[in-house]
Amino acid sequence: MPKKRILPYIILGILDQNPGSTGKFITNQFKNEIGEFWKASHSQIYPELKKMVEDDWIKQTSDSNNEKEKYYHLTNLGKEKLNSWIDIPITALPVVEDLFSLKLFFIQDPHDPRISTLVNKQLNLLEEQLDHLNDREKMLFNTQEKRSKNYGHYLILERAISRLDNQIKWLKTIKQC
Repeated sequence: MPKKRILPYIILGILDQNPGSTGKFITNQFKNEIGEFWKASHSQIYPELKKMVEDDWIKQTSDSNNEKEKYYHLTNLGKEKLNSWIDIPITALPVVEDLFSLKLFFIQDPHDPRISTLVNKQLNLLEEQLDHLNDREKMLFNTQEKRSKNYGHYLILERAISRLDNQIKWLKTIKQC
């Protein structure tokens, strides 16, 4: 079964929160905030923007000072599509492609030296990611007003931090074995 297209709804959400965004701004969201849990490339985003304009989910405008720079806004239909998508119940957990877990799964001997190598590398990666997320939290949500204004984003960031904290604790218990 083909994967359901999610990118248009992500773009609609970005435009709902940031009306008048440029394609560059949208692309950068996948390098920062949304990129923490969903990936999309420049080569995916711009064709999707074009299709969404054609489908009347968004409208495109330009500035008279810079005709090349395009700004995107939700249409009423786009707002309806976004809200309808958010309202659809989630009925399955996402499939996670986790190479660390997959490799660890196939090691049978508890004394296999590759376990230590895998665990140490994973621990380093997760600690770097945790530092990054903690920095993002301090930068984006340093006041109650900022947390309230983007509460869903705040919750997702807190979930990611909590998940990494728990993974790091688990990895440290493995190192002690």
